[in-house]
Amino acid sequence: MELLDVSLVDWSRAQFTLTVMYHWIFVPLTLGLGVIQAIMETIYYRTGNEKWKQVTKFWMTLFGVNFAIGVATGIILEFEFGTNWSNYSWFVGDIFGAPLAIEAILAFFMEATFISIMFFGWNKVSKGFHLTSTWLTIVGATLSAFWILVANAWMQHPVGMEFNPDTVRNEMVDFWAILSPTAWNKFLHTVWSSWIVGALFVLGISAWFTLKKRDVDLAKKSIKVAAIFGLVGSLLTAISGDGSAYSVAQEQPMKLAAMEGLYQGTEGVELIAIGALNADKKAYNDTTNPYLFKIGIPKALSFLAYRDFDAFVPGIKDIIDGGYQTKNGVALSFNEKQAKGKAAINALANYKEAKKANDISNAALHKDTLMANYKYFGYGYIDKAEQTIPNVPIVFYSFHIMVALGMYFILLFGIFTFLSFKHEIIIEKNKLLQWAALLSLPLGFISSELGWIVAELGRQPWAIQDILPLNAAVSGISVTTVQISIVLFTVLFTALLIAEIRIMTKQIKKGLHYD
Repeated sequence: MELLDVSLVDWSRAQFTLTVMYHWIFVPLTLGLGVIQAIMETIYYRTGNEKWKQVTKFWMTLFGVNFAIGVATGIILEFEFGTNWSNYSWFVGDIFGAPLAIEAILAFFMEATFISIMFFGWNKVSKGFHLTSTWLTIVGATLSAFWILVANAWMQHPVGMEFNPDTVRNEMVDFWAILSPTAWNKFLHTVWSSWIVGALFVLGISAWFTLKKRDVDLAKKSIKVAAIFGLVGSLLTAISGDGSAYSVAQEQPMKLAAMEGLYQGTEGVELIAIGALNADKKAYNDTTNPYLFKIGIPKALSFLAYRDFDAFVPGIKDIIDGGYQTKNGVALSFNEKQAKGKAAINALANYKEAKKANDISNAALHKDTLMANYKYFGYGYIDKAEQTIPNVPIVFYSFHIMVALGMYFILLFGIFTFLSFKHEIIIEKNKLLQWAALLSLPLGFISSELGWIVAELGRQPWAIQDILPLNAAVSGISVTTVQISIVLFTVLFTALLIAEIRIMTKQIKKGLHYD
């Protein structure tokens, strides 16, 4: 694999980021709203109350619009692995492609099958079968998310594979190993946070109806379901966030250091609750204070990262310099990893030459050298230690804003849950609460996007952690081609988003009373 133009890498990253960010507008709403509509239909099935059927069909219509556009953007996203990241696809396609194939064949087929019954089977199948179809649709969508997130988690923590020097490909040797704790944490955290997006969507639109004094009874029913569901989703997201932080600490310490703006590690590290970074901090190894100010929770980061209040948490400088103790021994420095990576790359080239010359003895020696150093293969493609540091300000602020929003969501849903059971009239009469719910609607999308920024930007420069950097993963295409496609995709995705908003707005204005 040859290193390519840096600008090509940047433009390819920009194109993929654009596609992911647009696609991720639709996915969380699908996962969250899908469960809410299924809960509402379950209530209708159990009570026989036609009002629950009306409100279910209303939210189901909005779900359908969002689902269709989400599928369109997702298809483009998967194609980009072949068009823009062909070296990546060649290098790890045997593994990365497996969960995506399962997603396409099993999960997507499942949701595509039952969604037609869900939308068009109200008067054609029994209530029980229709309810089952509704639940199976969202189960299928969630399974789709599961396999995609398994693939993404594998990129962050590559396991269950073995490198084949004859094909220069990584091959799967243990399918079940890819279902690692990292994968489960990512799946649960993503799905539960998506429940928040769906709950805020329903809560905000229902609050708009109460503000307009339209379909108030149906709006209050929706508010009650959304509030309880959102509170459960918020609490579960907080719990899974703890698991995700622990996983990141074990497998991606540089990401954790960027999330906290931690440059110099120590024992008993505080967790930054509120803080601002110092823009004068230019280099990882200078003596400038990285914070303008900070308020921290004593020793909390050490506990979150290693379940020990006095544990040593490495900072960015420590990770680059190495020399600290880990569960696997003493951490290597960047220079040591880079040397091992170059040794692996050279051994691979020498192995291929020996094989070509039918020199079996030397081929075996070079293969042994390759395998002994393969863990750091990707470092051989990186020139400077600074290239392994993600954009600290973006990761830091994205993470802390996301956490702050998560705490706000717990408070918001808690208030509405309490009032829905004890003082429902306050929800109907208090405009401040109604506006709070309405204005909170976009915050779920913002928080979800910030989560992806932390997850993806935080692991830069790696396409596959420690094994394949982006500059070795990109396709050998022209920069102009990528630039043109970015313009076309921007126009297309923006048009799709505008279309969704217009269709949804038109449907919402018709009212919750679905005929």
